[in-house]
Amino acid sequence: MISKLRIIPLGGLGEIGKNMTAFEYGNDIIVVDCGMGFPDEDMYGVDVVLPDITYLRNNAARVRGLILTHGHEDHIGAVPYVLKELDIPIYTTPLTAALVELKLEEHDLLYNTQIFTKKAGSVFRLGNFTIEFIHVNHSIPDSVALAITTPLGTVIHTGDFKIDVTPISGGMMDLVRLGELGNQGVLALLSDSTNVERPGHSESERKVGVGFDQLFLGCDKRIIITTFASNVHRLQQIINVAAKYGRKVAVTGRSMENVLRVSMVLGYMNIPEGVLTDLDHINKLPRNKVVILSTGSQGEAMSALYRMAFSEHKQIQINSEDRIIISASAIPGNENMISRVIDELFHKGAEVIYDRHTALHVSGHACQEEQKMLLALVKPKYFIPVHGEYRMLMKHAELGRMMGVQPKNIVIPENGRVIEITRKSINAEDSVTAGAVLVDGGLGEIGSVVMRDRHKLAEDGMVVVVLPYSSYDHTLVGTPEIVTRGFIYVKEAEALMEELKRVTMETVEACEAQHIRDWTAIKSKIKNNLSGYLFKTTRRSPMILPVISEI
Repeated sequence: MISKLRIIPLGGLGEIGKNMTAFEYGNDIIVVDCGMGFPDEDMYGVDVVLPDITYLRNNAARVRGLILTHGHEDHIGAVPYVLKELDIPIYTTPLTAALVELKLEEHDLLYNTQIFTKKAGSVFRLGNFTIEFIHVNHSIPDSVALAITTPLGTVIHTGDFKIDVTPISGGMMDLVRLGELGNQGVLALLSDSTNVERPGHSESERKVGVGFDQLFLGCDKRIIITTFASNVHRLQQIINVAAKYGRKVAVTGRSMENVLRVSMVLGYMNIPEGVLTDLDHINKLPRNKVVILSTGSQGEAMSALYRMAFSEHKQIQINSEDRIIISASAIPGNENMISRVIDELFHKGAEVIYDRHTALHVSGHACQEEQKMLLALVKPKYFIPVHGEYRMLMKHAELGRMMGVQPKNIVIPENGRVIEITRKSINAEDSVTAGAVLVDGGLGEIGSVVMRDRHKLAEDGMVVVVLPYSSYDHTLVGTPEIVTRGFIYVKEAEALMEELKRVTMETVEACEAQHIRDWTAIKSKIKNNLSGYLFKTTRRSPMILPVISEI
């Protein structure tokens, strides 16, 4: 039997978010990352998008552990949901572990989960796999790439990374170790494709600190800054600049408060004494002596900045004496939400600084020259671009060919497509179940039928037909009543309503003539006949809901 390594992407390909990849050799499976995705605008009522773990659930006895590369939501957000179905240990770095613990505590899963904390440079074994954590730069501390050694050879999974030669803390990405592995021979490289469309190098996080200094200098307004809650280095720079200009810093938004607290406890942040203040005290201070750190950089509904913009925040009211700085770039799909919040802030008279061409944000992902440097160092036999939309994966594959990887040894992966590697070949012919699991925060997991109904209601509305039937002999004892919601205003379409009643009555009479007395069958025929009539006359397909009222 030919020994083979199976790499099974369950999320993160052809999309941004919900990153999850399984590695399988013999009787052992390990899982790298467990992220959530962001709902599209047409996913009505959906709060969280998760990877489909049917394959892992069906092979639960073989899963040896979950390895997390860093603490961003698109890599750890699905952990509580997955651990409700799989009893597996977690292996990750200290900050990521602390953030995961907060999530598990909210879901009452913390005390039933084993979390093993490892630092960069650690090596540990899970079945047929030996995993080494390698330090990388990213927009959150404690990010690591993985060197996964198998009986066939070593696979490197970069996680999210950039090469920052002047990082705020933690040192530069460990290119030396990656070069050593490259000289020893690397079987395959899975590399982050998020920024592969951008030429050149990513900029250092330190540039943002300089930009903040310029915006604080001479400012006599209250300063409100929103950024990603997990960007610890960004938060540290904001606090340092605030301290330099004698401003107090308050924080609003639970996720940011949690990250700040955890980072301080673990020593990832150094807060000058007396700089932090409680949000309740800010209105007692001069506005030019206050900085507010806020969640909501992606325009998320009910985030702190969203509530400020729409006058729903209990402690902060926005006016012309506020300078609001949005220190983040839009995640694809969030542009409209962010624009809506910015417009509301301008309506309130605030000064809003958000132009991406200002020094307010730098990416945490490698650009083309960094990607090429990594390929040159690692010299993989096989190359698999990951983490990105399809055009990004294609562009990254081009870079791989440019850097000397043979075209036959490059695979453009898809969610659910199984990549099989032997010593002599790589192919992606088999597939497993993969896709998106949609979660409504108030209702839990919802299926495709529910989403189809929500789409229909949102696009075409609903028509309710109420039929008064005798409970004694199952005959119609009155005129049907037509009620519409989101379809058409009844008083403006009386003729159409009369036609709907006529079609309903004809359907009921036809049922009686055919001796159809089952109410389910009657409702089905009414629904079909009204749907056909409405589409023919209005080119719309509202949801038809016949209701039989027993009298």
